[in-house]
Amino acid sequence: MMSRLGIYDRVAKESFGQNYPEEFDGALDCASLAVTCAFNRRGTLLAVGCNDGRIVIWDFLTRGIAKVISAHVHPVCSLSWSRGGYKLLSVSTDNNVCIWDVLSGECDIKYRFPSPVMKVQFHPRNDKMFLVCPMRHPAVLVHVDAAHEIIPMDDEGDVSIVASFDRRGDHIYTGNSRGKLLLLTCPDLKVRRTFRIGPGNIQCSCHQNFFLVNSADRVIRVYDVRKVLKSGKDEDPEPTQKLQDLVNKTMWKKCCFSGDGEYICAGSARQHSLYIWERSVGNLVKILHGTKGEMLLDVVWHPVRPIMASISSGVVSVWSQNQVENWSAFAPDFKELDENVEYEERRVSLTRVMRTRVVELSQERGEEDGEGDVSIVALLTAGETTFNRQQSGEAALLICPDLKWHPVRPIMASISSGVVSVWSQNQVENWSAFAPDFKELDENVEYEERESEFDQSDEDKSVELSQERREEDVEVDVTCIDPVAAFCSSDEEDDSNALLYLPISPEIEEPEEGWGPEGAPNEDLSSKRSGDSKENVSPKKKRPKTHDVSLENAPIDEVHPLVSNRPKEKQATGNKKGRNNSKGDNKKDRKKH
Repeated sequence: MMSRLGIYDRVAKESFGQNYPEEFDGALDCASLAVTCAFNRRGTLLAVGCNDGRIVIWDFLTRGIAKVISAHVHPVCSLSWSRGGYKLLSVSTDNNVCIWDVLSGECDIKYRFPSPVMKVQFHPRNDKMFLVCPMRHPAVLVHVDAAHEIIPMDDEGDVSIVASFDRRGDHIYTGNSRGKLLLLTCPDLKVRRTFRIGPGNIQCSCHQNFFLVNSADRVIRVYDVRKVLKSGKDEDPEPTQKLQDLVNKTMWKKCCFSGDGEYICAGSARQHSLYIWERSVGNLVKILHGTKGEMLLDVVWHPVRPIMASISSGVVSVWSQNQVENWSAFAPDFKELDENVEYEERRVSLTRVMRTRVVELSQERGEEDGEGDVSIVALLTAGETTFNRQQSGEAALLICPDLKWHPVRPIMASISSGVVSVWSQNQVENWSAFAPDFKELDENVEYEERESEFDQSDEDKSVELSQERREEDVEVDVTCIDPVAAFCSSDEEDDSNALLYLPISPEIEEPEEGWGPEGAPNEDLSSKRSGDSKENVSPKKKRPKTHDVSLENAPIDEVHPLVSNRPKEKQATGNKKGRNNSKGDNKKDRKKH
């Protein structure tokens, strides 16, 4: 049975093509150095966090900037979308975690942590709950309307370094520094399963029950959640796949699942290279190479389409499939050429076709007239057509003064003996195209009229309907539309209220001075407008609710690795490309004063 399924899967892939990116498809320039990025749930919007603290939201369908949020002062190191797409969770290297309203661009709630934060993640089904992974500290589960909770550890001597929700938010996976992985229920945080692997990052599939662990031994282990839950307490479950680079022993910077969970992508920590494996088989199917000498910062897979976005040297690179233009689908005789070729018109072949066609039609015309044995030779010249006609021993020379072909339709007109003859195709009358119940008869048949033929309802039931017609005549009142569970994923619930696109207002230039009705300047109107504009120049933004989160034994003096690892050259180029960081520092100093 498994072999048949494998054959069907292979045939389907050959028919519909591969579902992974194959080549570079352009770049997104945010005017400042990009650090991290995240797609929304449907992949229509891409949020990019920059080193100057801004969050740039791209409309991924048009590849244009839809919104820019001046979020933080320091670099943004992690982003996460809510399920509906109306909220955006961000964290910067200044230890501030903020929840942003995407439509208004304002900050709703701000959380101040005492230590650097490595990662934040919204709950997949609840916008009032999110996960925070501080540096060298156990993960924290934050409730927006309540207090926060610390994820429990199996051993107090170990510190949890990474944590993640599963696809539905029913469980939390967390791993400590000694290679032990805990599976806890959410939100009660009860330990369901513990087993030992290597320390590393954890990533979950969005559409299937799989999760992967990027361990420090440079091996990516893929686990099935169902097998992990069914395994015994003293038994360490075996991974379904072990993925690694056997040649170069590459260390992985970031790993992610494809939108359908069938492929796994891993980005190299040494260079801008992306490795793609097939999850079910475990074979390496593609390696995408970026610019040499660049270091990879982040990589994400589009949730629906076979597209990836990676960040290196502050630029977002987009990877997609190779789009091949198939013009033969519109013109079957179309032939693709590698280079331009001079076209030579084939006049001889056209003359031969016309000569053969005229001879055939003339022979048919002679047989229809019943004139006996008629042999016709058609000579097509530039000026006239000559017919040499022989009948009953007498030779007659008939000269055809003209022969014309219809410019559009397959019709010819010839003149012979002063009569214009029209030649065309045989037209077959198909009345069933207008009346599906039409029936052709070879001879006349006496028609018997039914009593209920012209009545609205068949009272005497004289016509026997087929089973299909009976099913069509049944009247059904449709009260609601329910999706078929077999064709829908569990993640496709409540899509009607999701935010897929951002409204973009066009930029309107200010009217010229002295403009007024009928071209005359109106000082009163201009003065009133200037007065109104002065009042509404800078509306006061609402202040976000600020919460100070206290964590015991938190490393307060630690510096975020994103700040400590940035070279001075990149900082200088970032100041040239993006906004000047000194301006932000000056604004901060002004606020203090």
